[in-house]
Amino acid sequence: MKRLFALIAVFGMLFFMASNVALAQDEPAATPEATAQQVDQTVDQEEQAAAAAEEGKSLHSQLKQKFIEGGPTFMSFVLITLILGLAFAIERVLYLNLATSNTKKLLAKVEEALENGGVEAAKDVCRNTRGPVASIFYQGLDRFDHGIDVVEKTVISYGSVQAGLLEKGLSWIALFIALAPMLGFMGTVIGMISAFDAIEVAGDISPSLVANGIKIALITTVTGLIVAIILQIFYNYCVAKIDSIINNMEDASISLLDLLVKHNMKK
Repeated sequence: MKRLFALIAVFGMLFFMASNVALAQDEPAATPEATAQQVDQTVDQEEQAAAAAEEGKSLHSQLKQKFIEGGPTFMSFVLITLILGLAFAIERVLYLNLATSNTKKLLAKVEEALENGGVEAAKDVCRNTRGPVASIFYQGLDRFDHGIDVVEKTVISYGSVQAGLLEKGLSWIALFIALAPMLGFMGTVIGMISAFDAIEVAGDISPSLVANGIKIALITTVTGLIVAIILQIFYNYCVAKIDSIINNMEDASISLLDLLVKHNMKK
């Protein structure tokens, strides 16, 4: 419906312009002031018609137009960077949310299992619980017969392994964060080069010659910065989530060692 109104406005503007031209031809004695007023009215109607046509465009069509205006070659590279970066970021977000567990509840279950069924019962609890904390508990309980010192070293070593698994893929997200603005700046440089080439060929400086090159430069730069900002938000979220999980792992590991010392003293 908006596009229909825009077309009607455009046709109305053209009809009005044609009628103005006809009236101007029929009235040769028109003063310069009247002619200037008619020109101003025509310009205002053109601006209104352009604004109506712009409002009639959907967001998808506007993005598509800017993508083409920015140069499909470099805009495609920036788009690929966004897609790959979001793929790694979403995978990390899902993995970290699945790795988050209630350590206090797990410690209560392990303590109850140690009191009622011993180490094997506690191992069953950890085996049936999801998350890196439960995996660390299981590795420590599995080596309980070797002594508390061995359990402590095992918990520390396996905690480092789990921390590495949590941070897996973050380096790729950081790469795409750095790569997106670089590609945008490369498009900026190429756009400015094309603008200066046009000036050199024409032998004159005019806005129409450099407008296209400057537009390519600005669109690619803005797109690269937007992609970097989006990926940076996901990256910071993942880093904060990993820090929280690692802190819970360390705190829960200390509590597990205390439980095992108490259990060993009761034997």
